[in-house]
Amino acid sequence: MINSIPAALVVFRFLIGPFLLWDALDGQTSIWFIAGFVAAFLSDIFDGIIARRLKISTAGLRQADSWADRCLYICVFSSAWLVNKDLVIAFRIPLLTVVFAQLMWWIVNLLKYGKPASYHSYSAKIWGITLFIATIAWFSLDRAGIALWLAIIVGILHTLEEIAMTLILPIWKHDVLSIYHAINLRRQLNTQTATTEN
Repeated sequence: MINSIPAALVVFRFLIGPFLLWDALDGQTSIWFIAGFVAAFLSDIFDGIIARRLKISTAGLRQADSWADRCLYICVFSSAWLVNKDLVIAFRIPLLTVVFAQLMWWIVNLLKYGKPASYHSYSAKIWGITLFIATIAWFSLDRAGIALWLAIIVGILHTLEEIAMTLILPIWKHDVLSIYHAINLRRQLNTQTATTEN
């Protein structure tokens, strides 16, 4: 029973995204939007922690975790458009830059591995924190300027790092924490290959 907790948290995050979007359909959000988003953010933190503690952090679970994050933030961005499209338009160039960087990330990963990466890197965690702050500022304070800029900059840097990690790693791996770890992992894989061939 306890082993199902990480998967349940991932499913919860899948389900909360559409709820947030539904709450924003009338052009404004209620306290339930913030409560639901905070709950989703906490679920993202604890699903990985619990999975690692239980030693059930599988590739499938980590991929599902990544998809849940994407679903959540697509719904959050759609909600932002419904609630304050003027701010979205004002930030259209930097936001489109992040979208373009993410598109390149998808292309690079699909070309090399045939599927998206699931690194859960340190930079991804930092980006998640900045996205959380920007979202709270946007929907509860109606002032996301500095927080949104920070999330955009961190998002671009994070995406560039993960593209570099994909170019470095010869095979698909999940839970690679940084480009430094990717370089070390590549060396280990090359050493194993050389040993096997000898």
